Amino acid sequence: MTATELRELRDEELVNHLNEVREAYYNLRFQLPSGALEKTSELGIRKREIARVLTIIRERELASG
Repeated sequence: MTATELRELRDEELVNHLNEVREAYYNLRFQLPSGALEKTSELGIRKREIARVLTIIRERELASG
């Protein structure tokens, strides 16, 4: 998801999306050493998405006071 799409989500949806992405990243980390992960760039993509979501959550915290 892009940052624009993430900003349109409500807080609860954003937290749910964060949990889903973290779980996907966790599973990918275990696939890497076993050789089951074909697309290693997927790790970086998930990591950036986690950072993107956390940034938006922090922006909302700062905006609310």
